[in-house]
Amino acid sequence: MQAEFWIAAFVIVAFVIQTITVGTVWMRLGRRAPKGGIAGRPPVSVLRPVRGIENHIEETLASTFTPAYPDYEILFCCADADDPIVPVVERLIAAHPQVDARLLIGDERPSGNPKLNNLVKGWYAAKYDWILMADSNVLLPPDYLDQLLGHWTPGTGLVSSPPAGIRPEGFWAALEAAFLNTYQDRMQLMSDSMGNGFAQGKMLFWRRDILEDAGGLVKLGQEMAEDVASTKAVRGRGLKVRLLTAPLPQPLGRRNWAEVWNRQVRWARVRRLGFLGLFMAEIASGGFFPMLGLALLGATGVLSWPMAALGALAWYGAEWLLARRASWPAGPADIAAWLLRDALIPALWVSAWAGSGFEWRGNKMTVAQIPGQDGKGRG
Repeated sequence: MQAEFWIAAFVIVAFVIQTITVGTVWMRLGRRAPKGGIAGRPPVSVLRPVRGIENHIEETLASTFTPAYPDYEILFCCADADDPIVPVVERLIAAHPQVDARLLIGDERPSGNPKLNNLVKGWYAAKYDWILMADSNVLLPPDYLDQLLGHWTPGTGLVSSPPAGIRPEGFWAALEAAFLNTYQDRMQLMSDSMGNGFAQGKMLFWRRDILEDAGGLVKLGQEMAEDVASTKAVRGRGLKVRLLTAPLPQPLGRRNWAEVWNRQVRWARVRRLGFLGLFMAEIASGGFFPMLGLALLGATGVLSWPMAALGALAWYGAEWLLARRASWPAGPADIAAWLLRDALIPALWVSAWAGSGFEWRGNKMTVAQIPGQDGKGRG
């Protein structure tokens, strides 16, 4: 009976953690933005790196232009003048003549990170001391600048936001949303609610002097990903990363299996290299092992099969309620994607150990390219 005891203990602990994280994020999503942020609506420079035609790209880039904020500039950054995204950006700029918006083209390579290399020219061209770096595929709400400034409470060194996957087309896009929303976003929002926020490269809102004092934009290239480097830079100054109350949406469109799998392996490998201690626990996250535990308890007679089934229903029912609360995808295909996601989490964890590099948008990135990295998760 000793084995059954430890299995039952694990299942109980897993359900407690699931309940706490779902409940905390549920309450968080119902709150208003925190008070005590930056007042006065200072001017902001918005940097958006662009490359290639992505799903819903014109919609997401158009959302950068907001009539809700009085004084801001937009700097679209592109490495190649012949990139097919250039006419799209030029058309959007022409459609908003009242906004100070420019397209900057140039291919500087001060680091091994292609996105940071694309952003360097924008960072140096930015006129203002408040600087937002937002990925091209994030859909920005009209009040996004007010939201970011409102979250800049005392002790803040960076405001960020993970993406919430919306509008998936097809099952593989639903799987990507399953990884993003009720799994990764839930964990990140929970950590932030505990005062331990982690930066997300999708959305980095800086005050210029903080990043410059940490070594500047190029400093962020000294990790496998800019979000890991940003988190460490902010914490190194005794400040905190804050996340927006609710994640900003990313329209997913259509995905294929290879895209989703390779992206998740890449992110898992980045987490392993950046925060090894936290990554070690990831293999036990998700529902795979708790559901396996319920099945074993049912097979050994510790639980009746109806009780084990009820436990599984409670586990994924909580996830469904959270998705509904947040207006994230929660249909039958999405529930099936949650089940597959949880089955894949252990395989992803193992795959993250098989190498110390990855390919991102045609650029091969390895630990050997990153100063100070040894491939063992230490920076």
